[in-house]
This record gives sequence, structure tokens and C-alpha cells, in this order.
Amino acid sequence: MDAIRKQLDVLMGANRNGDVQEVNRKYYDRDVCRLYLSGLCPHDLFQLTKMDMGPCPKVHSLQLRKEYREARAKGVDNYDRELEDAIDRLIVECDRKIGRALKRLQEEDAKAAIAISVSEVTQSPEILELSEKIKEKMKEADIHDLEGKMDLKIRALELVEEMRTKRADQQAVLLLEAFNKDRASLPQPVPAQPPSSELPPPDPRTQEMINEKLKKAEDLGEQGMVDEAQKALEEAEALKKLTVRREPPADSTKYTAVDVRITDQKLRLCDICGAFLSVYDSDRRLADHFGGKLHLGYMLVRDKLTELLDEKANIRKESEYLKPYLDQRNGTVRRENQVKTERKNKKLVVNIEEIMIAGVEIEIGTMTVIVNKTETMIGHTQEADVGHAHGPGQEIDQGTMIATGVTTATRSIGLAV
Repeated sequence: MDAIRKQLDVLMGANRNGDVQEVNRKYYDRDVCRLYLSGLCPHDLFQLTKMDMGPCPKVHSLQLRKEYREARAKGVDNYDRELEDAIDRLIVECDRKIGRALKRLQEEDAKAAIAISVSEVTQSPEILELSEKIKEKMKEADIHDLEGKMDLKIRALELVEEMRTKRADQQAVLLLEAFNKDRASLPQPVPAQPPSSELPPPDPRTQEMINEKLKKAEDLGEQGMVDEAQKALEEAEALKKLTVRREPPADSTKYTAVDVRITDQKLRLCDICGAFLSVYDSDRRLADHFGGKLHLGYMLVRDKLTELLDEKANIRKESEYLKPYLDQRNGTVRRENQVKTERKNKKLVVNIEEIMIAGVEIEIGTMTVIVNKTETMIGHTQEADVGHAHGPGQEIDQGTMIATGVTTATRSIGLAV
């Protein structure tokens, strides 16, 4: 029931019953599955398999996924890092399981069990082309899903299933060829010996007993004891038929005890999902493996992790490529600001010199003193007091002078002519 409710939530929205609380849900709420928003929730991959995680406890909503993708395109949120961590844990756990199984089998027979790189053995140009088409169709189905075009989505998924079946059959053929080479290295059965029509000769002890019986029968016959002589002859014939216990003939379809153990352990481990594969599996059995939910689920997980890592590497590469241009632009801005500052300082120094000269030339033969001149920071204006003394001993007339753009602290300057 929970699984059906979950599917209805995904297809029709969590607010399909008109629940007011669901109307205000946002994609960044805590009860929304961020892995589903990023494109892949592990709970949906392994349903009805031994890796089944059960239904996802968080909300899956197509509308919220659409809102998240719009926000991500604007650079608002990005949950790819959380998805990367989640699927990386799945892959690490799977690889650890493969390592344990391989070690256990190799302890029983070092030559019997090895890991075969299914991803390498089952590659061909046709399979790679099919894999690319499958990815494109899955993206197309995802777009139709977001747009609410269910008919187009179903059609795209049907094509995906057809291409997956075709790919699984081709992978099974390639893997079966690799297994045939392994079977050729197995010990061959010992041919059975044809049964002999003649009985083997008795052993010396039995032959001695036969001779005694024959002699006894001869003696009894000479004495006229016919019945006893006949009985002795029958006993001698019985001893002749008594031979050493024979071994049963070997069956040409069977191996020896050691060979049977090796044959039973002639296994391979799929490096994608960790499943056991026997070199004696049929092509149908191998095709079922490649088309199974467990194998396809781990394929999607590994492909998604590769996609995320490639995307991260591309972003890092673009940043490194643009870094010199950004540094050059920032340096140009800094140099322009520095030139402007130098120009302002130079202009202000000239203005101060002109002010001082003007103060000296007010009256020739008098002394001009500029006291308590407050020099201010760039961009601000501050008043400075100016005093003029007409001859020695005269009081200073206070005036006001505006000083702009000076960058040092307050100081007193005295000039005399």
C-alpha cells in the first residue's frame, strides 16, 4: 500500500487529495528527497531485489524537482554533492562485498575463482552505441515526465526496455565467448574403459583352494562316492568364479573428485554488481543477469557517479582556464585606481603650494603664518585656520581656508619672507 501511495504521489503530486499542508511545500523543505531532486534516488533502483531498501521515507514530487532544476539553473541551490556522497557509499559497499567474496573463493582454490571485468569483456562498438542511445532516451523520458507528457514518457521507456534487452543479449554472447576459453582450460573427463568379457585369473590363495577341491573330487570318485565328488567339483567351480572385487566403470560425463571440486568452484564475479557467474552458465542465464534489476541499478549508480565527477572536473578546468583573465582584469582595475589616487595626490600638492605662495605674496615684507592647518582624507573637505600678521608684534587676523584631498595628519607650517 505504501509503495502504491508513493507512486501516486510521484505521478499526481502529493496534494492530489487537496491537503492544504501540501500546497505550501517547497523543494528545499527537510521532508523532500534531495537525491530524487538531483535525478537518482537509490530507493527506486533496487526494488524487489536482495538490495531492496524499501520505499523512500521522503517526498518525491515531479513539481518540486522542476522547481529545483529552475533554481539550480540560476545558481541558487545544488544538491549534487549529497547525491555524489550517497551513491559513492553504495559503490564502496558493493566493491567491498566483491572483495570479500573473491577472497573466500580464492582461499578454497586460488585458480578456481577470479574476478572478471565484465565492463571490459562485454564492450563492443554496438554495445557502446546502444548504451548512449539508452541514456538519451532516459533523459528524454525525464523531460517528458517533468512536462507532464505521460504518453511520450511511456513510449520512451518502452524503447529503453527494448534496447536494454538487445544490449543484454549481445553482452551475454561476448561473455559466453570469454567463458568458453575458460572451459577449455578445465581438466577433461577420463574416458571409460570398456567392460571385459573374460574374468580375471584368481589370486594364488584361491587357486590353491581350487586345486585342493579338484584333488578331493578325484579321490572321492575313485572310492565310488559320486555324490561327494560332485559336490567337491561344484565348490571348485565356485572358487574359480570368485575374483577380486572390481571397481565400477568410470562415467565419461563425470570428473574425478578433485576435478569436480574445481568445476563447482569455477565461478566469476561481476565487477558491476558483485553477482556470481559460472563459466557453465548458458547465454540465456547470462542475458537474464545483464537485464536484471540489480545489475542495471548498479550500472546507473556507477554511470551517475562518473557523470557527476566529470561535471565537477569540467567546472574546475573552466575555472583554471579563466583565472588568468580574471587576474588580469582585477590587476587592471587595481592599476587604474592607483593611477587615479596618484593623480589626485599630485593635484592636491600643487594646490597646497599655490595656497602657500598666495599667502606669502599678500604683502611683501610681512610674515605669513599658517597655523592649525587640518589636512583631511581623500574625498573629504575640512576647514583650516589661516592667520596673517602685518609686521612684527601685530595680532593675527583669523581667516578660513578650504583644504581638499590632503592625506596626512594635522601639522603646523611656518613661512617667513
